[in-house]
Amino acid sequence: MCGIVGILGASDVAPNLLQTLQRLEYRGYDSSGIATLCEGAVTRRRAVGKIAALGDLLDRQPLAGRSGIAHTRWATHGSPNQANAHPHRAGKVVVVHNGIIENYAELRQELMDSGVIFTSDTDTEVVAQLCNSFMAWQNDPFEAVQKTLDRIRGAFALCFLFEGQDDLMICARKGSPLVVGYGDRDEATGMREMFVGSDALALAPLTDQISYLEEGDVAVLSRKSVQIYNHLFQPVERDVRRIELDEVLVDKGEHKHFMHKEIHEQPASLARVFGSLIDLQKGRLSGDLDKVDFSGVRRVVLVACGTAYYAASVAKYWFEEFADLPVELDVASEFRYRSTPLRDDDMAIFVSQSGETADTLAAVRHVKGRVRAVLAVVNVPTSSIAREADHVLEILAGPEIGVASTKAYVGQLALLAALALKAGKDNGLVGTDAETSLAVAMAALPRLVSETLSLEPMVQQVAATMVSARDTLFLGRGVLAPLAFEAALKLKEISYIHAEGYAAGELKHGPIALIDEHVPVIVFASSGPLFEKTISNVQEVIARGARVTLITDPQGAVLAKGIGDHMLIVPAVREELAPFVHSIVAQLLAYHVAVLKGTDVDQPRNLAKSVTVE
Repeated sequence: MCGIVGILGASDVAPNLLQTLQRLEYRGYDSSGIATLCEGAVTRRRAVGKIAALGDLLDRQPLAGRSGIAHTRWATHGSPNQANAHPHRAGKVVVVHNGIIENYAELRQELMDSGVIFTSDTDTEVVAQLCNSFMAWQNDPFEAVQKTLDRIRGAFALCFLFEGQDDLMICARKGSPLVVGYGDRDEATGMREMFVGSDALALAPLTDQISYLEEGDVAVLSRKSVQIYNHLFQPVERDVRRIELDEVLVDKGEHKHFMHKEIHEQPASLARVFGSLIDLQKGRLSGDLDKVDFSGVRRVVLVACGTAYYAASVAKYWFEEFADLPVELDVASEFRYRSTPLRDDDMAIFVSQSGETADTLAAVRHVKGRVRAVLAVVNVPTSSIAREADHVLEILAGPEIGVASTKAYVGQLALLAALALKAGKDNGLVGTDAETSLAVAMAALPRLVSETLSLEPMVQQVAATMVSARDTLFLGRGVLAPLAFEAALKLKEISYIHAEGYAAGELKHGPIALIDEHVPVIVFASSGPLFEKTISNVQEVIARGARVTLITDPQGAVLAKGIGDHMLIVPAVREELAPFVHSIVAQLLAYHVAVLKGTDVDQPRNLAKSVTVE
């Protein structure tokens, strides 16, 4: 969740460190800081709040030095204040950390008993103090880091600087991602700039040559060499890859917020992913799906967190309908703590935007070797989850900066729909005609999503009626029921309005007690077999004075004429694929409510884009 960056540079590094922190803002944070080495001496600047506050501090108190580390902190241990902000220092050691040190309390007490005085409430300072204690009698930074890593338990990405060591940086990862970036080598001196970051996106302006550290790796960096060791501290080689990141993709352009830009990018991102999955000329599944075989699979295990979990919840309907496969669906944070029966004819599918979600990564490791195959549906094909899975399918959404997932969610739906169709085909339940019909319908979705985006002015009008609400309910039935949960999550996380999603048929089993004239009710209802039942539920809330917004298709609009306070009409689409167009309305609604309330749309409070702690 936190962001880490380190630079061994050719000139003063503070400006580049600050710029890189700005590229890590999407991860979520509440404070930030930079430490540099100038003529061997450590100097720090730390600030609470936005990175702009750190920038103002650096304007008043500049930092010199060609070596430095920087950090954006999302608080776990200790409140957000300057004392708890990273980097943390103990004697000769300076460190930044992403993750949680699980045994920090016992280590802290042990160090205090030996006379160490702590200046923060964080678990990270334990790492700095422990390493410094080893330095006091070892005086070798690498051996001190080794001994430190042997003592700490938990998930972490760490980056160390050492006083008096201008050409040394040591970093390590266990459970949290970390990458090493390589600058161009100077032929005359043999030296080059070196970089460390939480992800490749952060380092994109500095280098396009990246090594991904594997689980347990420790890297010792200087301007002339890089030595990488595995968890046994044995030397290893890690591939250096050239990355290609279009700078335009991480710029807001004409949009006020990244979230708004990413909502409007969905026709293009859907076209990319369906183009990789469907032969449009033949109307057949193709491409990356060919490497996944569901023949003989008797159950699908779907695991994810947050928005990805709600995408998987929609997919449960598809796998059951298209492939007649039972689905075990669970949130990753609970999955591995249950005695879940796993069989060798299970297909386990893990869904994650970042591919670094700590709970989901742990669940992947929990099932490996116990099921037929592990499949990762991710947006980052070089991520930890992708590297540990048997098969990887990329949603091709491009970088998603807004914390509230939009195009990644719809991309996950696209891949999962195609996978469910492939499962039905492999098991002989989907014939050629049915495959063509659904494939053609999927290929039409980018156009239909584009048409749905034209509803934005009307969505704004509905949003204006919701700004003063304290509570909101979202309802849906069938394949649109999980969308009600996702829509509620979107509204909660960026507008801070309490919202709940329910299967519409569950309304009378408790939630209807919440209904009065002050509670907006948003209903997703596509025309089809469940439409009349959904409208009956709508009538129940209208009878209790609720303000109802009905989101439906043209046929549903005719059938429900005069029902509700507002009606938003999405393009007609096959009922199974209705979540694609309805989700656009849900995203726009949450966005415009948040804008009208004046909240921080792209970086909502307390949230992080990449949840790399359990």
